[in-house]
Amino acid sequence: MTEGGKRIIAALDLPSRGEALRLAERLAGAVSFFKIGLELFAAGEGRALLGELAGRGFSVFADLKLFDVPATVGRATARLAGSGATFLTVHGNDAMMEAAAKEKGDLKILAVTALTSLDAGDLADLGFACDARELVLSRAKRAMECGCDGVVASGLEVADLRAELGGGFIIAVPGVRPIINREENGDDQKRTTTPARAIADGCDYVVVGRPLRDAANPGEAARAIAEEIDSALQKRKQK
Repeated sequence: MTEGGKRIIAALDLPSRGEALRLAERLAGAVSFFKIGLELFAAGEGRALLGELAGRGFSVFADLKLFDVPATVGRATARLAGSGATFLTVHGNDAMMEAAAKEKGDLKILAVTALTSLDAGDLADLGFACDARELVLSRAKRAMECGCDGVVASGLEVADLRAELGGGFIIAVPGVRPIINREENGDDQKRTTTPARAIADGCDYVVVGRPLRDAANPGEAARAIAEEIDSALQKRKQK
């Protein structure tokens, strides 16, 4: 597997463990990192799938976006420490992030900055009197101070994040699209970029869902994205 393939986190956003495993098997050899989100955990199958994938040697991203009173966030994080997950997301304030960081064990905690489905109008509706870039940078700096290992952020903010935070902080970018055309994709993602652009700007991982899940040949689609990433990594090294 190329370095590009190792930078792809394939989102298993499917209704059942069986469907998710079938997609993972089709992607095996092209990617080695998988994301399990709320849908499968809500179905009661996320934890079992996590253990099964980890047992097969894959890395797993538990994308649960924990948001609750700090004590509950801490206890939930402790329950996932040692589960085989590599990453866990938290989507809360400083106290919640600190609680997760305190109980993380062998997990790496990624703080969600601003969902890629939100644009400036959505953020204003939520009461944020700043643009997305300011919000993302502010939340990322606070996440670092609170003991988190990295952030989840739109590819549009990666260059600024890397410049501000340096090279030791993980940046994972969701919602990447090989071709940015929301109408063509029927997409709810608004702040998107391509995998190659996100990597070129300095992110560590790209989270890819629909372009793999909906592909006629998911493994072939993943390898094509990996090639783009490899090219971007090579150019990044030459800078």
